Amino acid sequence: MDRVMVVDDDPEWPTQFEKIVAFLSPFVEAFIVRIEHVGSTSVPGLAAKPIIDIDVVVADEAQRPEALSLIEEAGYQWVGDLDVEGRDAFDAPETPRLPQHHLYLVVINNRAHCDHWLLREALIDNSHLIDRYARIKRENADLVGDDIERYVALKAAFVAEVLTEARLARGMEPVAYWEPDLG
Repeated sequence: MDRVMVVDDDPEWPTQFEKIVAFLSPFVEAFIVRIEHVGSTSVPGLAAKPIIDIDVVVADEAQRPEALSLIEEAGYQWVGDLDVEGRDAFDAPETPRLPQHHLYLVVINNRAHCDHWLLREALIDNSHLIDRYARIKRENADLVGDDIERYVALKAAFVAEVLTEARLARGMEPVAYWEPDLG
């Protein structure tokens, strides 16, 4: 496995996102609400792992099976929810060669989708959070070597804090966030 690597913000990340969307859109555009750039690479100025996170958003649960099938027709391989309820994850096709990315299928404003856009918007709206999160991400990457699960666990408290505050600020129902065992 490769070492967890966090790099400075890359102004090419939005262009990489658009390249992936250009490939995927013909397969799904008639069936979806939108395709969204989420995750750290969607936040200008935020250091991140150089992997583009993308949500393919459908209008309701009944549309998931058809959307899943269309994404697979594009060459993606479904890999389950990766322990995140309400989100289908996919491995990218080997051809064509696309920027490295994670692709997810979500229903608009379900818990998984809300967590993605709430975190993105909270970070974009608060430069002090961007600085703090970048510092946490870099420190964690230095600590974990190639252990991506530990990397994610070490930043979980920060993500939960930001999401809890974002939900409160928007008058949304509070939810419990994952508290990993760091022992």
